[in-house]
Amino acid sequence: MSKEAPLSVAERDFILDALHQNVRLDGRGLDQFRPLSVSFGNEYGHVKLRLGKTSLVVRISAEVTKPRDDRPFDGLFNIALELSAMGSPAWENGRSNDLEAYVSHILDRVIRHSNALDTESLCIIQGVSCWNIRADVHVLDFDGNLTDAACIGVMAGLQHFRRPDAVVKDGQVVVYGVEERVPVALNITQKPLSTTFHSFDEGKTVILDATRKEEQASEGELVIGINNAGDVCFLSKFAGDPIDALFVVNKSNVAQEKVKEINAMVDKVLQADLARRAKKGMAEEAQAENDREVSPNDPFV
Repeated sequence: MSKEAPLSVAERDFILDALHQNVRLDGRGLDQFRPLSVSFGNEYGHVKLRLGKTSLVVRISAEVTKPRDDRPFDGLFNIALELSAMGSPAWENGRSNDLEAYVSHILDRVIRHSNALDTESLCIIQGVSCWNIRADVHVLDFDGNLTDAACIGVMAGLQHFRRPDAVVKDGQVVVYGVEERVPVALNITQKPLSTTFHSFDEGKTVILDATRKEEQASEGELVIGINNAGDVCFLSKFAGDPIDALFVVNKSNVAQEKVKEINAMVDKVLQADLARRAKKGMAEEAQAENDREVSPNDPFV
């Protein structure tokens, strides 16, 4: 059972009274995201993300495995979400809950089923070997809107990740280390992201990027997945009070603008990180050249 404390009547009324005046507790507009921070670790595919007080880490990994029998030309791609007691006292280590299953389903539909990653490019030998790409999401702190935060983190990780280079020699797959050959970027065909809205007052008031308390006070949830081309790739309204169809269309336009802004921000951080790595690599190469030119075994040193 969940250990999460329920929202008190006074807290719920306070949130609703504020929304009646188009005011949110943190001062944001109804269609405004909390501050978003994305950074990359030393390893390729290691992402640290913070959305308001919600923070998580994403790690992308790759290994050679056998493709599925019914998809011999495709590689494998899986997303694994872990909710532990570190992220919230309501979660128990090693025990799944409804939120984990719900967010995992949306990530699977928005990212994997929209073919954001070209799995055919992961095939090495037809029906024999392929790359298995895995995205692990670890939640460090939870304060609402886990779906959008995880989606941004996974997509940023996929774009940042570089798998080892591999060749086929005499029917055998030879995998080279990153020190031997330049690692290979994944083939990203599109950049879908989810945007989550919560409704109040029978759908009359809808907000974007709800905090945990706002989620608890809401009456329904709407998730819209849109790619970088502006196409809607996912739409869900699982439960809660109904929302007018015209309202969904309007919020789709809002979601499209937010996806553009977030993708642009991630691209900027990604390019800065890759430029830093390239500069560091050139510096290390120059240092190695100097070391070779001035060897301790040189009789003239």
